[in-house]
Amino acid sequence: MSRVCQLTGKRPITGNNVSHSNRKTKRRFLPNLQKKRFFIPETDQWVTLKVSSKAVRNINRLGIFAYLKKLERAGVDTGVKLNIK
Repeated sequence: MSRVCQLTGKRPITGNNVSHSNRKTKRRFLPNLQKKRFFIPETDQWVTLKVSSKAVRNINRLGIFAYLKKLERAGVDTGVKLNIK
């Protein structure tokens, strides 16, 4: 299971652990991903997405349908088919 947000595309990045003696060892910074179910009232369907906390905030601000339409216009593949009835 990959650690990539389906909507924003956030993925793990690498950096260094720096000790008190200033030794550096590689580490990974993982995104804050949550598996969340959303209801889209415009299409009367439920979708399950693996989203970052930033994407959840954008969905709360714009609404799930508007946010998915915005990403669709930008050419982002979200994996969600918006079947408008």
